[in-house]
Amino acid sequence: MEIEAYVPGESSVPGGMKPAKLSSNENPLGPSAAATAAFKAAAGSLERYPDGSATGLRQAIARVHGLNPDRIVCGAGSDELLNLLAHAYLEPGDEAIFTEHGFLVYRIATLGCGGTPVVAPEKDLHTDVDAILARVTPRTKVVFVANPNNPTGTYIPFDEIRRLRQGLPGNVLLVLDAAYSEYVRRNDYEAGIELVATTGNTVMTRTFSKIHGLAALRLGWAYCPAAVADALNRIRGPFNVSAPAIAAGIAALEDHGHVDKSVAHNETWLPWLSAELRKLGLRVTPSVANFILVHFPEGAGRNADAANAFLQSRAVIVRRVGGYGLPGALRVTIGTEAENRATVAALAAFMEGAAR
Repeated sequence: MEIEAYVPGESSVPGGMKPAKLSSNENPLGPSAAATAAFKAAAGSLERYPDGSATGLRQAIARVHGLNPDRIVCGAGSDELLNLLAHAYLEPGDEAIFTEHGFLVYRIATLGCGGTPVVAPEKDLHTDVDAILARVTPRTKVVFVANPNNPTGTYIPFDEIRRLRQGLPGNVLLVLDAAYSEYVRRNDYEAGIELVATTGNTVMTRTFSKIHGLAALRLGWAYCPAAVADALNRIRGPFNVSAPAIAAGIAALEDHGHVDKSVAHNETWLPWLSAELRKLGLRVTPSVANFILVHFPEGAGRNADAANAFLQSRAVIVRRVGGYGLPGALRVTIGTEAENRATVAALAAFMEGAAR
């Protein structure tokens, strides 16, 4: 009962208006048409159990990323896989480390297994490897690192991730949460595949909810050392991924054009939205993902809560992040062109009104 339940991004506004939903980092272009068609085709055999091993999906992931399918485990979103990892490797008295503004599921998964959450401070909203290493004790069993991080949108170079792995004891599992990796366009970034391939104690998790636009289907995957994959397969549900999700996931992976289009859209509108909001006098944390963290001034009338209420009155829904220790900020997903322009117009009106 010490666990605070995860609160998803809001999805409706008062008055029944159709909102610009920019609260959950969803793909503004939606899913691949091929994925939608595969999902619909799977509706013809809903009486049948899915392949309990998600063999076709694991093989498709392996083809795209050049991996061994035997070391891939699929789940109902990467959230399920994070919880399975905690369940497999944490017991009462064990510690799991994550950063102060890290994904809330890390704390929930740790507490759910009776483990002890250990929070490492960040440096200018970036993961601080030295702070993590300084908090390792004989009871540390897992370290969770989101790279890029949600909700900050920041990342650390792969050299830093490698330094973290080298500094951790061999019995500590490093879990690299790469949910937003497809959006990153930096030469010094790597999602974690190399470390999983070359060490026996690193796991990388990924999702179909973001770049592939399949959030409704709850589909994710982990690339693991063979022993970790074996452990997860022993405790996961026997049919934890549905047949329609498997079919849509395979089709989404094969539609490289849709992925490229989604990345290109983000590459256009991420810098545009960041620049426009900075012109309004707002501070925006530089992001490599498909969302930005916008910081508001303190004081009545101009703070994040007031901005959130104003945006909702204009049918724009963003994400409050007080639960992440960032009460003075709002997280804004990169939306369609119309949604991005509506967001800027609404915040311009808000800032103008607040300044009076």
